[in-house]
Amino acid sequence: MYSVTFFVVYGSASVSRKKISPALDAPASETLNTKDLRRVLGSSLLGSIIEYYDFILYATAAALIFDKVFFGNLTPGLALFASFGTLAVGYVARPLGGLIFGHFGDSVSRKKMLVLSMMMMGFATIAIGLLPSTSTIGVAAPVILVLVRLVQGIAVGGEWGGATLMALEHAPASKRGFAASFANAGGPAGGLLATFVVSGVSAVTGDQFLVWGWRIPFLFSAVLIAVGLVIRLKVAESPVFKELDSQAQGVQKRRRAPILRVLRDHPRIVAITLVATLGFYTCQGVLTSWGVSVAVGEGVDRSAVLNIKGLAAVFTIVVCFWAARLSDRIGRRAVLTLGGVLGVLWVFPALYLMHDGTAWGFMLAVVVGNGVVQGILAGPIGAYISELFPADVRYTGASLSYQGAATLGAGFTPMIATALTLIGGFAWVGVFWVAILVFGLIAVRVGPEGAHSKLAGAPLKDKQLQSR
Repeated sequence: MYSVTFFVVYGSASVSRKKISPALDAPASETLNTKDLRRVLGSSLLGSIIEYYDFILYATAAALIFDKVFFGNLTPGLALFASFGTLAVGYVARPLGGLIFGHFGDSVSRKKMLVLSMMMMGFATIAIGLLPSTSTIGVAAPVILVLVRLVQGIAVGGEWGGATLMALEHAPASKRGFAASFANAGGPAGGLLATFVVSGVSAVTGDQFLVWGWRIPFLFSAVLIAVGLVIRLKVAESPVFKELDSQAQGVQKRRRAPILRVLRDHPRIVAITLVATLGFYTCQGVLTSWGVSVAVGEGVDRSAVLNIKGLAAVFTIVVCFWAARLSDRIGRRAVLTLGGVLGVLWVFPALYLMHDGTAWGFMLAVVVGNGVVQGILAGPIGAYISELFPADVRYTGASLSYQGAATLGAGFTPMIATALTLIGGFAWVGVFWVAILVFGLIAVRVGPEGAHSKLAGAPLKDKQLQSR
Protein backbone atom coordinates (compact mmCIF):
# COMPACT_ATOMS: atom_id res chain seq x y z
CA MET A 1 0.00 0.00 0.00
CA TYR A 2 2.89 2.35 0.79
CA SER A 3 4.59 1.95 -2.59
CA VAL A 4 1.34 2.48 -4.49
CA THR A 5 0.45 5.59 -2.48
CA PHE A 6 3.93 7.05 -2.89
CA PHE A 7 3.96 6.43 -6.65
CA VAL A 8 0.53 7.98 -7.18
CA VAL A 9 1.19 11.20 -5.28
CA TYR A 10 4.87 11.54 -6.14
CA GLY A 11 4.53 10.66 -9.80
CA SER A 12 2.54 13.83 -10.37
CA ALA A 13 4.63 16.06 -8.13
CA SER A 14 6.71 17.42 -10.98
CA VAL A 15 3.71 19.04 -12.71
CA SER A 16 4.31 22.74 -13.30
CA ARG A 17 2.82 25.01 -10.66
CA LYS A 18 2.98 28.55 -9.38
CA LYS A 19 5.67 28.70 -6.69
CA ILE A 20 5.73 30.61 -3.46
CA SER A 21 8.73 32.76 -2.61
CA PRO A 22 11.53 30.36 -1.64
CA ALA A 23 12.96 30.37 1.84
CA LEU A 24 16.52 31.57 2.20
CA ASP A 25 17.63 28.18 3.49
CA ALA A 26 15.98 26.11 0.75
CA PRO A 27 18.04 23.29 -0.73
CA ALA A 28 19.59 24.01 -4.11
CA SER A 29 17.40 21.42 -5.82
CA GLU A 30 13.68 22.10 -6.11
CA THR A 31 12.77 18.48 -6.72
CA LEU A 32 11.71 15.69 -4.38
CA ASN A 33 12.99 13.09 -6.84
CA THR A 34 16.29 12.25 -5.17
CA LYS A 35 17.30 9.07 -3.42
CA ASP A 36 17.63 10.71 -0.01
CA LEU A 37 14.32 12.59 -0.25
CA ARG A 38 12.43 9.53 -1.45
CA ARG A 39 13.80 7.66 1.54
CA VAL A 40 12.85 10.47 3.94
CA LEU A 41 9.31 10.81 2.57
CA GLY A 42 8.86 7.05 2.47
CA SER A 43 10.01 6.76 6.08
CA SER A 44 7.65 9.55 7.20
CA LEU A 45 4.71 7.96 5.43
CA LEU A 46 5.38 4.35 6.38
CA GLY A 47 6.33 5.19 9.96
CA SER A 48 3.13 7.19 10.43
CA ILE A 49 1.08 4.41 8.82
CA ILE A 50 2.44 1.90 11.32
CA GLU A 51 2.09 4.11 14.39
CA TYR A 52 -1.42 5.22 13.45
CA TYR A 53 -2.42 1.68 12.53
CA ASP A 54 -1.72 0.81 16.15
CA PHE A 55 -3.33 3.93 17.57
CA ILE A 56 -6.47 3.95 15.41
CA LEU A 57 -6.86 0.18 15.74
CA TYR A 58 -7.53 0.91 19.40
CA ALA A 59 -10.20 3.49 18.46
CA THR A 60 -11.99 0.89 16.31
CA ALA A 61 -11.76 -1.68 19.08
CA ALA A 62 -13.03 0.85 21.64
CA ALA A 63 -16.13 1.45 19.51
CA LEU A 64 -16.90 -2.19 18.74
CA ILE A 65 -15.09 -4.58 21.10
CA PHE A 66 -13.69 -3.32 24.40
CA ASP A 67 -17.05 -2.38 25.92
CA LYS A 68 -17.93 -6.09 25.78
CA VAL A 69 -14.52 -7.62 26.55
CA PHE A 70 -13.36 -5.35 29.37
CA PHE A 71 -16.56 -3.64 30.57
CA GLY A 72 -19.18 -6.35 30.10
CA ASN A 73 -20.35 -6.00 33.71
CA LEU A 74 -21.79 -2.51 32.97
CA THR A 75 -24.94 -1.47 31.15
CA PRO A 76 -24.41 -1.02 27.38
CA GLY A 77 -24.41 2.78 27.53
CA LEU A 78 -22.00 2.97 30.46
CA ALA A 79 -19.79 0.25 28.97
CA LEU A 80 -19.41 2.23 25.75
CA PHE A 81 -18.71 5.40 27.73
CA ALA A 82 -16.03 3.58 29.76
CA SER A 83 -14.52 2.13 26.59
CA PHE A 84 -14.29 5.59 25.04
CA GLY A 85 -12.78 6.74 28.33
CA THR A 86 -9.82 4.39 27.85
CA LEU A 87 -9.57 5.73 24.29
CA ALA A 88 -9.32 9.25 25.72
CA VAL A 89 -6.42 8.20 27.97
CA GLY A 90 -4.24 7.73 24.90
CA TYR A 91 -5.15 11.18 23.63
CA VAL A 92 -4.50 12.75 27.05
CA ALA A 93 -1.01 11.22 26.96
CA ARG A 94 -0.23 12.58 23.49
CA PRO A 95 0.78 16.10 24.62
CA LEU A 96 3.00 14.52 27.27
CA GLY A 97 4.62 12.39 24.57
CA GLY A 98 4.99 15.46 22.38
CA LEU A 99 6.74 17.35 25.17
CA ILE A 100 9.06 14.46 26.10
CA PHE A 101 10.01 13.57 22.56
CA GLY A 102 10.00 17.23 21.53
CA HIS A 103 12.51 18.07 24.25
CA PHE A 104 14.97 15.40 23.14
CA GLY A 105 14.12 15.87 19.45
CA ASP A 106 15.13 19.53 19.73
CA SER A 107 18.21 18.88 21.87
CA VAL A 108 19.49 15.37 21.01
CA SER A 109 18.21 14.01 17.67
CA ARG A 110 15.08 14.01 15.51
CA LYS A 111 15.90 10.58 14.08
CA LYS A 112 16.59 8.80 17.39
CA MET A 113 13.28 9.96 18.81
CA LEU A 114 11.41 8.53 15.80
CA VAL A 115 13.02 5.14 16.27
CA LEU A 116 12.21 5.13 20.00
CA SER A 117 8.57 6.14 19.46
CA MET A 118 8.04 3.27 17.02
CA MET A 119 9.52 0.71 19.44
CA MET A 120 7.30 1.95 22.28
CA MET A 121 4.17 1.79 20.14
CA GLY A 122 4.96 -1.75 19.03
CA PHE A 123 5.43 -2.96 22.59
CA ALA A 124 2.16 -1.41 23.76
CA THR A 125 0.05 -2.72 20.88
CA ILE A 126 1.34 -6.28 21.19
CA ALA A 127 0.67 -6.11 24.94
CA ILE A 128 -2.99 -5.25 24.27
CA GLY A 129 -3.26 -8.27 21.98
CA LEU A 130 -2.02 -10.51 24.79
CA LEU A 131 -4.08 -8.94 27.60
CA PRO A 132 -6.58 -11.31 29.29
CA SER A 133 -10.21 -10.18 29.52
CA THR A 134 -12.01 -8.96 32.64
CA SER A 135 -13.75 -12.32 32.96
CA THR A 136 -10.31 -13.95 33.33
CA ILE A 137 -8.31 -11.63 35.62
CA GLY A 138 -11.00 -9.28 36.91
CA VAL A 139 -10.50 -5.55 37.41
CA ALA A 140 -6.79 -5.85 36.65
CA ALA A 141 -7.64 -6.16 32.94
CA PRO A 142 -9.07 -2.64 32.42
CA VAL A 143 -6.37 -1.18 34.69
CA ILE A 144 -3.61 -2.72 32.57
CA LEU A 145 -5.48 -1.66 29.43
CA VAL A 146 -5.40 1.96 30.58
CA LEU A 147 -1.67 1.80 31.41
CA VAL A 148 -0.77 0.29 28.05
CA ARG A 149 -2.97 2.83 26.28
CA LEU A 150 -0.99 5.51 28.13
CA VAL A 151 2.22 4.18 26.56
CA GLN A 152 0.55 4.24 23.14
CA GLY A 153 -0.40 7.87 23.62
CA ILE A 154 3.12 8.91 24.62
CA ALA A 155 4.58 7.07 21.63
CA VAL A 156 2.27 8.56 19.01
CA GLY A 157 2.67 11.97 20.65
CA GLY A 158 6.35 11.81 19.73
CA GLU A 159 5.84 10.34 16.27
CA TRP A 160 3.97 13.10 14.45
CA GLY A 161 6.36 15.93 15.23
CA GLY A 162 9.44 13.97 14.25
CA ALA A 163 7.98 12.51 11.06
CA THR A 164 6.65 15.90 9.94
CA LEU A 165 9.87 17.77 10.65
CA MET A 166 12.09 15.19 8.99
CA ALA A 167 10.10 15.61 5.76
CA LEU A 168 9.66 19.38 6.07
CA GLU A 169 13.28 20.16 6.91
CA HIS A 170 14.67 17.98 4.11
CA ALA A 171 12.35 19.40 1.43
CA PRO A 172 12.88 22.38 -0.93
CA ALA A 173 10.95 25.51 0.06
CA SER A 174 8.39 25.33 -2.74
CA LYS A 175 7.34 21.79 -1.79
CA ARG A 176 7.41 21.89 2.00
CA GLY A 177 3.63 21.58 2.37
CA PHE A 178 3.52 18.55 0.10
CA ALA A 179 6.49 16.91 1.85
CA ALA A 180 5.07 17.47 5.34
CA SER A 181 1.75 15.94 4.29
CA PHE A 182 3.36 12.50 3.99
CA ALA A 183 3.36 12.25 7.78
CA ASN A 184 -0.27 13.39 8.00
CA ALA A 185 -1.37 11.05 5.21
CA GLY A 186 0.03 8.20 7.31
CA GLY A 187 -2.82 8.75 9.78
CA PRO A 188 -5.71 7.86 7.46
CA ALA A 189 -3.56 5.26 5.70
CA GLY A 190 -2.89 3.60 9.05
CA GLY A 191 -6.59 3.85 9.86
CA LEU A 192 -7.39 2.29 6.48
CA LEU A 193 -5.07 -0.62 7.17
CA ALA A 194 -6.46 -1.08 10.68
CA THR A 195 -10.05 -1.00 9.42
CA PHE A 196 -9.49 -3.56 6.69
CA VAL A 197 -7.52 -5.87 8.98
CA VAL A 198 -10.25 -5.75 11.64
CA SER A 199 -12.96 -6.24 9.00
CA GLY A 200 -11.14 -9.18 7.43
CA VAL A 201 -10.42 -10.87 10.75
CA SER A 202 -14.04 -10.28 11.83
CA ALA A 203 -15.34 -11.95 8.66
CA VAL A 204 -13.00 -14.93 9.02
CA THR A 205 -13.46 -15.58 12.75
CA GLY A 206 -17.21 -14.87 12.84
CA ASP A 207 -18.71 -15.54 16.27
CA GLN A 208 -15.23 -16.05 17.72
CA PHE A 209 -14.20 -12.50 16.92
CA LEU A 210 -15.20 -11.17 20.36
CA VAL A 211 -13.65 -14.22 22.04
CA TRP A 212 -10.16 -14.27 20.52
CA GLY A 213 -10.26 -13.00 16.92
CA TRP A 214 -9.95 -9.32 17.91
CA ARG A 215 -6.43 -10.03 19.23
CA ILE A 216 -4.99 -10.86 15.79
CA PRO A 217 -4.88 -7.27 14.45
CA PHE A 218 -3.01 -6.16 17.57
CA LEU A 219 -0.45 -8.96 17.32
CA PHE A 220 0.02 -8.28 13.60
CA SER A 221 1.64 -5.01 14.66
CA ALA A 222 4.86 -6.91 15.43
CA VAL A 223 5.42 -7.53 11.71
CA LEU A 224 4.75 -3.88 10.80
CA ILE A 225 7.07 -2.54 13.49
CA ALA A 226 9.95 -4.75 12.30
CA VAL A 227 9.58 -3.47 8.72
CA GLY A 228 9.26 0.14 9.85
CA LEU A 229 12.38 0.05 12.01
CA VAL A 230 14.51 -1.29 9.17
CA ILE A 231 13.47 1.63 6.93
CA ARG A 232 13.60 4.32 9.60
CA LEU A 233 17.14 3.42 10.69
CA LYS A 234 18.40 4.19 7.17
CA VAL A 235 17.15 7.79 7.11
CA ALA A 236 19.64 10.64 7.54
CA GLU A 237 19.27 13.20 10.32
CA SER A 238 17.44 16.46 9.49
CA PRO A 239 19.80 19.01 7.84
CA VAL A 240 18.24 21.83 9.89
CA PHE A 241 18.96 19.91 13.10
CA LYS A 242 22.55 19.28 11.95
CA GLU A 243 22.97 23.01 11.44
CA LEU A 244 21.69 23.70 14.95
CA ASP A 245 23.98 21.04 16.35
CA SER A 246 27.02 22.75 14.86
CA GLN A 247 26.26 26.20 16.24
CA ALA A 248 27.91 27.99 19.13
CA GLN A 249 27.74 26.90 22.76
CA GLY A 250 25.36 29.77 23.60
CA VAL A 251 22.80 28.35 21.23
CA GLN A 252 23.28 24.91 22.73
CA LYS A 253 22.43 26.28 26.18
CA ARG A 254 19.14 27.72 24.90
CA ARG A 255 18.17 24.29 23.59
CA ARG A 256 18.26 22.65 27.02
CA ALA A 257 14.72 23.68 27.96
CA PRO A 258 12.74 24.08 24.73
CA ILE A 259 9.32 23.88 26.41
CA LEU A 260 10.13 26.91 28.58
CA ARG A 261 11.17 28.90 25.52
CA VAL A 262 8.03 27.87 23.63
CA LEU A 263 5.74 29.00 26.44
CA ARG A 264 7.70 32.19 27.10
CA ASP A 265 8.37 33.36 23.53
CA HIS A 266 5.55 31.81 21.47
CA PRO A 267 2.34 31.51 23.55
CA ARG A 268 0.21 33.19 20.88
CA ILE A 269 1.42 30.81 18.16
CA VAL A 270 0.79 27.80 20.42
CA ALA A 271 -2.78 28.96 21.03
CA ILE A 272 -3.49 29.78 17.37
CA THR A 273 -2.14 26.52 15.98
CA LEU A 274 -3.82 24.42 18.67
CA VAL A 275 -7.26 25.94 18.03
CA ALA A 276 -6.73 25.81 14.25
CA THR A 277 -6.09 22.05 14.51
CA LEU A 278 -9.13 21.33 16.70
CA GLY A 279 -11.55 21.26 13.76
CA PHE A 280 -9.52 18.59 12.00
CA TYR A 281 -9.48 16.34 15.04
CA THR A 282 -13.09 16.95 16.00
CA CYS A 283 -14.13 15.70 12.55
CA GLN A 284 -12.10 12.58 13.19
CA GLY A 285 -13.57 12.00 16.64
CA VAL A 286 -17.18 12.46 15.53
CA LEU A 287 -17.01 10.54 12.26
CA THR A 288 -14.53 7.71 12.79
CA SER A 289 -15.07 6.84 16.45
CA TRP A 290 -18.45 8.01 17.72
CA GLY A 291 -20.06 7.76 14.27
CA VAL A 292 -19.07 4.09 13.94
CA SER A 293 -20.86 3.19 17.16
CA VAL A 294 -23.90 5.25 16.08
CA ALA A 295 -24.17 3.50 12.71
CA VAL A 296 -23.84 0.03 14.24
CA GLY A 297 -26.39 0.97 16.90
CA GLU A 298 -28.81 2.10 14.18
CA GLY A 299 -28.62 -1.35 12.60
CA VAL A 300 -25.96 -0.98 9.91
CA ASP A 301 -23.89 -4.17 9.50
CA ARG A 302 -20.59 -3.99 11.38
CA SER A 303 -18.47 -5.20 8.46
CA ALA A 304 -20.16 -2.70 6.13
CA VAL A 305 -19.42 0.14 8.56
CA LEU A 306 -15.76 -0.83 8.75
CA ASN A 307 -15.43 -1.13 4.98
CA ILE A 308 -17.08 2.27 4.49
CA LYS A 309 -14.73 3.76 7.05
CA GLY A 310 -11.84 2.34 5.03
CA LEU A 311 -13.23 3.79 1.81
CA ALA A 312 -13.44 7.21 3.43
CA ALA A 313 -9.79 6.90 4.47
CA VAL A 314 -8.81 6.41 0.82
CA PHE A 315 -10.50 9.72 -0.02
CA THR A 316 -8.77 11.36 2.95
CA ILE A 317 -5.33 10.28 1.71
CA VAL A 318 -5.91 11.52 -1.85
CA VAL A 319 -7.46 14.84 -0.75
CA CYS A 320 -4.74 15.32 1.88
CA PHE A 321 -1.99 15.23 -0.76
CA TRP A 322 -4.00 17.44 -3.13
CA ALA A 323 -4.67 20.03 -0.42
CA ALA A 324 -1.01 20.04 0.63
CA ARG A 325 0.15 20.69 -2.93
CA LEU A 326 -2.46 23.43 -3.26
CA SER A 327 -1.15 25.04 -0.06
CA ASP A 328 2.31 25.28 -1.63
CA ARG A 329 0.72 27.45 -4.34
CA ILE A 330 -1.86 29.59 -2.51
CA GLY A 331 -0.78 29.35 1.13
CA ARG A 332 -1.70 27.22 4.15
CA ARG A 333 -4.34 29.61 5.55
CA ALA A 334 -6.40 29.72 2.35
CA VAL A 335 -6.68 25.94 2.16
CA LEU A 336 -7.48 25.58 5.87
CA THR A 337 -10.19 28.22 5.50
CA LEU A 338 -11.74 26.27 2.62
CA GLY A 339 -11.81 23.08 4.71
CA GLY A 340 -13.30 24.84 7.73
CA VAL A 341 -16.13 26.44 5.75
CA LEU A 342 -17.03 23.17 4.03
CA GLY A 343 -16.97 21.46 7.42
CA VAL A 344 -19.45 23.89 8.96
CA LEU A 345 -21.82 23.38 6.03
CA TRP A 346 -21.63 19.58 6.30
CA VAL A 347 -22.14 19.09 10.06
CA PHE A 348 -25.91 18.65 10.26
CA PRO A 349 -26.33 16.72 6.99
CA ALA A 350 -23.64 14.33 8.24
CA LEU A 351 -25.34 13.80 11.60
CA TYR A 352 -28.69 13.13 9.93
CA LEU A 353 -27.13 10.61 7.53
CA MET A 354 -25.29 8.79 10.33
CA HIS A 355 -28.59 8.28 12.15
CA ASP A 356 -30.74 7.11 9.23
CA GLY A 357 -29.81 3.44 9.73
CA THR A 358 -28.57 2.77 6.19
CA ALA A 359 -25.13 1.92 4.90
CA TRP A 360 -25.54 4.45 2.08
CA GLY A 361 -26.30 7.23 4.53
CA PHE A 362 -23.29 6.42 6.67
CA MET A 363 -21.09 6.18 3.59
CA LEU A 364 -22.10 9.62 2.32
CA ALA A 365 -21.60 11.14 5.77
CA VAL A 366 -18.05 9.86 6.23
CA VAL A 367 -16.83 10.07 2.64
CA VAL A 368 -17.65 13.79 2.50
CA GLY A 369 -16.92 14.58 6.15
CA ASN A 370 -13.91 12.38 6.75
CA GLY A 371 -12.67 12.00 3.19
CA VAL A 372 -13.09 15.51 1.80
CA VAL A 373 -13.39 17.94 4.72
CA GLN A 374 -10.88 16.26 7.01
CA GLY A 375 -8.58 15.61 4.04
CA ILE A 376 -8.50 19.32 3.16
CA LEU A 377 -7.74 20.23 6.77
CA ALA A 378 -5.10 17.50 7.12
CA GLY A 379 -3.12 18.40 3.99
CA PRO A 380 -1.51 21.71 5.02
CA ILE A 381 -1.81 21.46 8.80
CA GLY A 382 1.61 19.86 9.42
CA ALA A 383 3.50 22.51 7.46
CA TYR A 384 1.25 25.29 8.81
CA ILE A 385 2.07 24.48 12.42
CA SER A 386 5.74 23.63 11.98
CA GLU A 387 6.67 26.69 9.91
CA LEU A 388 5.54 29.07 12.65
CA PHE A 389 8.09 27.81 15.20
CA PRO A 390 11.86 28.42 15.04
CA ALA A 391 14.10 25.43 14.40
CA ASP A 392 15.54 25.08 17.89
CA VAL A 393 12.09 24.60 19.49
CA ARG A 394 10.13 23.39 16.44
CA TYR A 395 9.72 19.76 17.54
CA THR A 396 8.48 20.84 20.97
CA GLY A 397 6.23 23.69 19.82
CA ALA A 398 4.64 21.85 16.91
CA SER A 399 4.07 18.73 19.00
CA LEU A 400 2.53 20.69 21.86
CA SER A 401 0.01 22.39 19.58
CA TYR A 402 -0.85 19.40 17.43
CA GLN A 403 -1.05 16.84 20.22
CA GLY A 404 -2.95 19.22 22.47
CA ALA A 405 -5.54 19.54 19.71
CA ALA A 406 -5.58 15.76 19.30
CA THR A 407 -6.38 15.35 22.99
CA LEU A 408 -9.15 17.93 23.05
CA GLY A 409 -10.52 17.28 19.56
CA ALA A 410 -10.37 13.52 19.03
CA GLY A 411 -9.71 12.22 22.53
CA PHE A 412 -12.74 13.70 24.26
CA THR A 413 -15.11 14.17 21.32
CA PRO A 414 -16.54 10.60 21.35
CA MET A 415 -17.28 10.91 25.08
CA ILE A 416 -18.71 14.42 24.69
CA ALA A 417 -20.86 13.34 21.74
CA THR A 418 -22.15 10.31 23.67
CA ALA A 419 -23.00 12.48 26.69
CA LEU A 420 -24.68 15.18 24.57
CA THR A 421 -26.79 12.57 22.81
CA LEU A 422 -27.93 11.08 26.13
CA ILE A 423 -28.78 14.54 27.47
CA GLY A 424 -30.47 16.26 24.54
CA GLY A 425 -30.12 14.34 21.27
CA PHE A 426 -27.70 14.51 18.37
CA ALA A 427 -28.63 18.13 17.48
CA TRP A 428 -26.48 19.20 20.43
CA VAL A 429 -23.58 17.26 18.93
CA GLY A 430 -24.02 19.39 15.82
CA VAL A 431 -23.93 22.64 17.80
CA PHE A 432 -20.74 21.51 19.54
CA TRP A 433 -19.12 20.43 16.25
CA VAL A 434 -19.98 23.68 14.44
CA ALA A 435 -18.62 25.76 17.32
CA ILE A 436 -15.25 23.98 17.19
CA LEU A 437 -14.97 24.48 13.43
CA VAL A 438 -15.85 28.18 13.71
CA PHE A 439 -13.23 28.74 16.42
CA GLY A 440 -10.70 27.00 14.17
CA LEU A 441 -11.58 29.29 11.27
CA ILE A 442 -11.12 32.37 13.45
CA ALA A 443 -7.72 31.13 14.63
CA VAL A 444 -6.54 30.52 11.06
CA ARG A 445 -7.66 33.94 9.86
CA VAL A 446 -6.02 35.87 12.73
CA GLY A 447 -2.81 33.83 12.60
CA PRO A 448 0.22 34.40 10.36
CA GLU A 449 1.08 32.61 7.11
CA GLY A 450 4.20 30.47 7.39
CA ALA A 451 4.59 29.22 3.81
CA HIS A 452 7.21 31.91 3.03
CA SER A 453 9.16 31.60 6.30
CA LYS A 454 12.72 30.45 6.83
CA LEU A 455 13.23 27.06 8.47
CA ALA A 456 16.64 27.89 9.94
CA GLY A 457 18.36 30.99 11.22
CA ALA A 458 17.54 33.40 14.01
CA PRO A 459 14.48 32.43 16.06
CA LEU A 460 11.42 34.66 15.67
CA LYS A 461 9.16 35.65 18.53
CA ASP A 462 5.42 36.17 18.42
CA LYS A 463 5.77 39.92 17.79
CA GLN A 464 7.86 39.29 14.68
CA LEU A 465 5.49 36.61 13.42
CA GLN A 466 2.53 38.96 13.79
CA SER A 467 4.19 41.48 11.48
CA ARG A 468 4.36 39.06 8.53
